[in-house]
Amino acid sequence: MHCYRKVTDDLYWVGGNDRRLALFENIHPLYHGVSYNSYVLLDEKAVLFDTADWAIGRQFIDNVTAVLDGRTLDYMVINHVEPDHAASIEEILLRWPKVKIITTPKAVILLHQFGFPIEAEQIEEVKEGDTRTFGKHTITFIEAPMVHWPEAMVTFDTTNGVLFSADAFGSFRSLDGKLFADEFDFDGEWIDDARRYYTNIVGKYGVPVQALLKKAAPILGDIKYICPLHGPVWRKDLGYILDKYQHWSTYEPEEKGVMIVYASMYGGTERAAEILAAKLAERGVLNTRMYDVSSTNVSYLISDLFKYSHLVLASVTYNLGIFPPMHNFLADMKALNLQNRTCAIIENGSWAIRSGTLMREELEKLKNMTVLDEGVTLASSLREQNLGDMDALADAIAASVRKEG
Repeated sequence: MHCYRKVTDDLYWVGGNDRRLALFENIHPLYHGVSYNSYVLLDEKAVLFDTADWAIGRQFIDNVTAVLDGRTLDYMVINHVEPDHAASIEEILLRWPKVKIITTPKAVILLHQFGFPIEAEQIEEVKEGDTRTFGKHTITFIEAPMVHWPEAMVTFDTTNGVLFSADAFGSFRSLDGKLFADEFDFDGEWIDDARRYYTNIVGKYGVPVQALLKKAAPILGDIKYICPLHGPVWRKDLGYILDKYQHWSTYEPEEKGVMIVYASMYGGTERAAEILAAKLAERGVLNTRMYDVSSTNVSYLISDLFKYSHLVLASVTYNLGIFPPMHNFLADMKALNLQNRTCAIIENGSWAIRSGTLMREELEKLKNMTVLDEGVTLASSLREQNLGDMDALADAIAASVRKEG
């Protein structure tokens, strides 16, 4: 049974929702599911924009069949070849074998690598600035390499102002019957999932995202809808999500606040982190979040780090090194190109206390990271003689937050 929704008078969402998948890309937890979005345009020619993961393949095919209502499918535009969007291509080819595929030359290479049985005569390769007309609708193609795969492009319908944005402007979370961002309390209900999606999937590629935003600048006033491959469709307040992407892709924090991430084996480092948070509150710094690095999936840590301006790393020394989950967090920060943050360090250990020195070395490998001179060194646990250093650290963080605010 079909379950599609109308986007405009002749454009339909034909995707589906996956609430069974535990790990997106087999790494990022999904507690609220994810949607796989695909769209059909009914003009003089019928056009499918991308397909869907085979996990929702039956629903996807039912939706496409119902929208076509007996019509043939003339074209399939492939903006992105990652399997969560391309897995159903072969099923489309089996059901509508005369369909023409429109995509980039790099995408053709990947389609063959993934083993899709596509003949050369079925493919129309397009490049930056090319257009196609399907009746009253004319679309143009904008290459978007490394957002976040090298073959990616976005497609703009100049007739009705619809931007098919591939993985850009996407989000984790299932749609649950709704479709448009304005049908949700997006800022209260969805923004964390949208940020976690961007920062962990696209976050490394800030420069290519900036390049795409600059390419799109001349048409921003003409965009009426943003149709991503995951998450809701945008038809109102487009400036809201564009502003988020501007912050995220330039690695500028959204908010002045302090994120405290601690690694504690027996509770001593955790108590020090708690006391620091209390001291910050006494100094008027209330926008704070605390995380146990051992029990928090790193995708959530990365997401909040893109949000807040300040980071405190508090770690025990482990086998003369950084506590492994904290080390992994630092490695992810580097892998995802995190930059432009102010950091502070609390180190602990019972002998050969080295975690602070090693964490500083890792932070110095990142771009534009300021590490405060004030720090705290603990020998097994926080004691009276450490309180002066804790106060000095709290003062330094508070002063930095006020200065940047």
